[in-house]
Amino acid sequence: MKILSPITTLVLSAALIATIGTGAANAQANDTLAKAKTSGTITMGVRDSSGALSYTLGDGKYAGFHVEICQHIIAAAEKAAGRKLETKYQLVTSQNRIPLVQNGTVDIECGSTTNNATRQKDVSFLSTVYMEQVRIAVKAKSSITGITQLNGKNVATTTGTTSVQLLRKNERATGVDFKEIYGKDHADSFLLLDSDRADAFVMDATILIGNIMNSKNPADFKIVGEVLSIEPIGIMVRKDDAWLKKTGDDTIASLVKSGEMQKIYDKWFTKPIPPKNVNVNMALTAETKAAWANLSDKPNEDYQKK
Repeated sequence: MKILSPITTLVLSAALIATIGTGAANAQANDTLAKAKTSGTITMGVRDSSGALSYTLGDGKYAGFHVEICQHIIAAAEKAAGRKLETKYQLVTSQNRIPLVQNGTVDIECGSTTNNATRQKDVSFLSTVYMEQVRIAVKAKSSITGITQLNGKNVATTTGTTSVQLLRKNERATGVDFKEIYGKDHADSFLLLDSDRADAFVMDATILIGNIMNSKNPADFKIVGEVLSIEPIGIMVRKDDAWLKKTGDDTIASLVKSGEMQKIYDKWFTKPIPPKNVNVNMALTAETKAAWANLSDKPNEDYQKK
């Protein structure tokens, strides 16, 4: 048997302790319950301009349909943790939302993310409670009425989103040549349209309507043309955070069963909402109602199958 020197033993022991420590830290980062018990905090990823789903009220405060659902989930997490939890808000963008969930900066992302197969390789989605329509917004004075009029035009969308890819895949877009220009976030993309740097803005209808209704002159804009896609918009958690995934799904199921989900939806989509008391006037769609009746985390691709 080879006897190790004291120095070698010390080095190996330090390496082993570091490895164990790193493993424990990673395990805790992936286990929101353990993290919450230890730190007394939970971090919610939020958006600043994702329509009635998730938006800023100013002064570090956020609100919206998905934000309120996540607040119910965090309340359930508090019961499991046996202590009051401080909710920290982390503003995310279309570009960084998935990495920030993956690396543990964000525990639960409550914005406007399409649940698709590619993203499911990196994160987990809770049961879908909102089905979104992808549409085209233009200036009210515009002659654009649909996809075919986008030929030769500048079309804005937000970096890290899938909207323009959907537009290009639409069968009516065959032979239509347009230039893509990107905003860093949804508010920036809307500004491209508002300032006439873009002829159209392609995005989720909720986001389009929210930006239009909160603009200086809502009558200056309109939504036109075909529904490009109907997509499941989901709340994200870490891929291996089985506890938070189950807690979130159970909370959503309870909200649907009790009728509270309908009340939350009406609050954000059919009644005036802060800070400007604007009503986005979006009645519950058949697709969203069906999602509540058959709760699942299936990706967008499953909905597109014919």
